[in-house]
Amino acid sequence: MMQLAFVPAIGACARPMANTIRIPISAVVGALLALATLPAAAADCGGNPSALGTARTLAVDPAVTPAVGRKHFPVTLPLKPKEVVLTFDDGPWPGTTDAVLKALRAECVKASFFMLGRNAVAHPALARKVLAEGHTVAHHTYSHPLLSHMSLPRAEAEIDRGFAAVDQAVYGSGSRVPRTPFFRFPGFASNAALVDLLARRRIAVFGADLWASDWNPMSPQHQRTLVLQRLIHAGGGIVLFHDTHAQTAKMLPDFLRDLKRLDYRVVHIVPASHVASHESAGR
Repeated sequence: MMQLAFVPAIGACARPMANTIRIPISAVVGALLALATLPAAAADCGGNPSALGTARTLAVDPAVTPAVGRKHFPVTLPLKPKEVVLTFDDGPWPGTTDAVLKALRAECVKASFFMLGRNAVAHPALARKVLAEGHTVAHHTYSHPLLSHMSLPRAEAEIDRGFAAVDQAVYGSGSRVPRTPFFRFPGFASNAALVDLLARRRIAVFGADLWASDWNPMSPQHQRTLVLQRLIHAGGGIVLFHDTHAQTAKMLPDFLRDLKRLDYRVVHIVPASHVASHESAGR
């Protein structure tokens, strides 16, 4: 597995220092203009036929799915070309998470929110709102430490505390067995022992195929251009944002319209167990 170097970012995720890319903005804008005429299918979204919509739902079974996201692991989700999984870390956070939810709602798009336990505890109504609007509530530890810098027992305790706190805030009860067995390492600071531990516990580990670098201050327009350039280069995949940053919330409405204009399709990830339970209830 590729090793990355990390340093903590103030008030946000630790920033991955490897794979840092300096982007020539003029070249990116030219590429976007060249692609602007690609067709996109209309989505039916509450009277908004131009909405992006959610193309399909992908059920992920932790028992058979390895750790995914090519920035960190050898494989990613079984996505088709130009399919995108939208993920948000570190929330919920008043103001910015609300704005992210509003943008997703306007385009009938579903995403996955990897919540911090401490933020879910502090803002339980907002955590519940994420679930109520049909998004996947996933996990990101309790307090965002770099787990690879800790002993295995301490790291597992931190993970379990996050599971319990988020589920308590969202569902009214929580334990070390999460309702949604999806986890992302803070700062992507994993190691083989931790990944193996989570695999044995049937917890799916998500990295990313590309990220917004939104732990770095930049204008919303610069961030939008940066992410689009990376997305075009990757051809799709798991995209990492943070719903705790105003620049991300501000750029998201335009970015979602860009996805529609450039014929990208959003895939919503859910646990396979949730799908099975729903199907059983319907029989």
